[in-house]
Amino acid sequence: MATDTTQQSLSDWDNRHFLHPWEGMEDLGKNSRTFITGGQGIYVTTTDGQRLIDGPGGMWCVQLGYGNAEIAEAIAQQAKELGYFSPFSNTSPVSARLAHELARRAPGDLNHVFFTTGGSTAVDTALRFIHFRNNLLDKPRKKVVITRRKAYHGSTYLSASVSDTERTRVWFDQDHENVCFLPDVNPVRRRAGVSVEAFLNEKVADLENAILTLGADRVAAFIAEPILASGGVIVPPEGYHKRCLEVCRRHDVLYISDEVVTGFGRLGHWFASEPEFDIVPDIIICAKGLTCGYVPMGACIISDRLIADISGDKSKGAVFSGGFTYSGHPVAAAAALKTIEIFERDGILEHVRNVTPLFAERLATLGKLPIVNSTRGKGLVGCVECGDNSLAIDQKVGAQIDRRCQELGLILRPIVNMCVFSPPLIITADEINKMFDILERGIRIASDDLMRQGLKIA
Repeated sequence: MATDTTQQSLSDWDNRHFLHPWEGMEDLGKNSRTFITGGQGIYVTTTDGQRLIDGPGGMWCVQLGYGNAEIAEAIAQQAKELGYFSPFSNTSPVSARLAHELARRAPGDLNHVFFTTGGSTAVDTALRFIHFRNNLLDKPRKKVVITRRKAYHGSTYLSASVSDTERTRVWFDQDHENVCFLPDVNPVRRRAGVSVEAFLNEKVADLENAILTLGADRVAAFIAEPILASGGVIVPPEGYHKRCLEVCRRHDVLYISDEVVTGFGRLGHWFASEPEFDIVPDIIICAKGLTCGYVPMGACIISDRLIADISGDKSKGAVFSGGFTYSGHPVAAAAALKTIEIFERDGILEHVRNVTPLFAERLATLGKLPIVNSTRGKGLVGCVECGDNSLAIDQKVGAQIDRRCQELGLILRPIVNMCVFSPPLIITADEINKMFDILERGIRIASDDLMRQGLKIA
């Protein structure tokens, strides 16, 4: 085993052997990444000792922050007692308990929990389940899934097929034969002179027209993030989700709510679908905050109604032959149960709702900066969009803001020209102010940098 831990060796090994997600092939082997070695609360620490506020909360997932000894101890204890069981033939107390706790917190009759390894596999499971169900119901043509531009649902084959990366050319194959994309639902992008109400009507009509054009006998489901997270924290107009659900009900189209980001406290609720958007979907997807990022886990939560149609005497002897070696993994389940316990004991959901007004106020203030063309967000997730230029210029804008903010002590997640952040939910009012102070200063410095380079930012 290699024992050389010098920074140069680690950088060389990272570049030579670690193929990262979304790796730019042009720069393969030449990257200079920040090495994170530790973390506490909302901060992470780098190999050179820099202490940074983790603005994105890892990848939208570190709800309870870093260094949580209780979660770590729950993971260790479970690993000592039972590190694995086969979910194909057995079960475990901790996994059964977690399924019960999730069903208790999910809205309506969403009581059947299928555990996966993350958000992508949970979305994949939902889509496969819908195909499986329609086959059993003798509706083999009812397979089309309607999704939206700027949506991101994962990186497995099916979940990627219902995602839209827009400004990034995708070199992977995708199955678009049974996928239909609706136009952008960002009200900021509506045409000049169109009111938000009229825009809302257009977006709901987009869904119904797609169903009618394709044929309701072919459309199986509509999948939607309550807030389009990786698309740039796009919050659809108020009432959008409820009206879309009504459209789906009229045409026997199932509604999948992808709450991988919005679930587990990001908007101040276990799940945002019902309390924030007034809908009870047919399927809810969750992951990320489920275990606070400490170990991988996802879940596809399915309504009793859907299960009842294809089980028991109606099953035709069918077996839902989807599954994963690590479904309901006991160590992950222990982390999730401890997460739920801490959320309730420490009033995390209430805390999020209490600090959200300050977060929203500071976010909106950044809209006054000359380089910023829009700000948006909800709960403890936000986006600052800077400039609206060619892709090449916008990428330079995002990269420069990211670099300057990190120098000042804040990690962002740059998505082209958008600064996206979703800090740990334990963030305090003082820390929110500190985060936005750094972000504002970083944007101002980056703006000056870009002007000196002769770049005109629209």
